[in-house]
Amino acid sequence: MPTLLMNLRGVPDDEADEVRELLRSRHIEFYETPPSRWFISMGGIWLPDGAPVDTARQALAEYQAERRERMRAEYERRRNAGEVDTLTTAFRRDPGRFLLYGAVCLGLIYLMTVPFFHFIG
Repeated sequence: MPTLLMNLRGVPDDEADEVRELLRSRHIEFYETPPSRWFISMGGIWLPDGAPVDTARQALAEYQAERRERMRAEYERRRNAGEVDTLTTAFRRDPGRFLLYGAVCLGLIYLMTVPFFHFIG
């Protein structure tokens, strides 16, 4: 029975490409299912019957640990360089959009709570 190695929902393209290359470099046979047209299923990387599932999972775990450390180091580098957005920098960059989104959120909260206040009163 085929085994789902990796669901591709929310996976960046570069990570999916690196996983494909990892499997190819270790000569592990795999195939992919594409995402559905309306994104009900996002696709995945599958191992066919007879594929070395434990080897593939171990290789994927090692890759993900290495990627996690690499991404954390990149984030720390960007944060120390002041390149990471904060709430303050987002507001300073585009205060109009920030205030508009805030007003829309408050309007939605108002519309969702008004029926309850009319029901009580």
